[in-house]
Amino acid sequence: MIIDIHVHEKTFSADSGIGLEEIVEEARRKGLDGVCVTDHDSNGISEIAFEYQQKCGFTIFVGAEICDILVFGIDELPDQKMHAGELLSLVINQGGVGIAAHPYRDNNRGLGDNIKILSDLAGIEVLNGRTEPHNNVKALEAYQQYSMPGFGGSDAHQLDEVGKCATYFPHGIKTEADFIKAVKSKRCEPVFYENGVYRKVKRGLINEKVFSFNSGLGFCI
Repeated sequence: MIIDIHVHEKTFSADSGIGLEEIVEEARRKGLDGVCVTDHDSNGISEIAFEYQQKCGFTIFVGAEICDILVFGIDELPDQKMHAGELLSLVINQGGVGIAAHPYRDNNRGLGDNIKILSDLAGIEVLNGRTEPHNNVKALEAYQQYSMPGFGGSDAHQLDEVGKCATYFPHGIKTEADFIKAVKSKRCEPVFYENGVYRKVKRGLINEKVFSFNSGLGFCI
């Protein structure tokens, strides 16, 4: 099962230009099995997403992006700023999971080397569709060096970005509980979309060409 775990929708993300229906349409066109809407500091689209999922029959999970962490499994988001460690403790205590988004993005939007000391992280976003290749390479190096679970997400704000990167889960996922269990199981891999198929990154290939998303340095799943 392939899910884009990091998408922004325009209703609650002012910097996004895409609506839920077109996100689902593009996801289906690219062969995704599901998407996660992770608006900044908001899960306000939850009810809309649930109703649309029932209508269209496509898997949609709602999380949020807070403190450069993708959080899933909590209904009420914190109403004040907190350190990443505090946020993760809150999420874990409610049975959820937190994934470091674009950890090495160099515009003060990422946890950087703090991922090594945040033991409650469920993993890191190795492939981010809106991050410069050399910063994705840093995330891949951490993923391989520390044996951390790796995820892929498009971070889409525009339609063509949906599904650019995603996460492969080997087993079926039907509910949010299934999704959280799959994340915790660590049985997942980051993938990127190329020439109509999703490809895994070959182990050991640490260079920027891998992240041009048009390199051929992957293999089909």
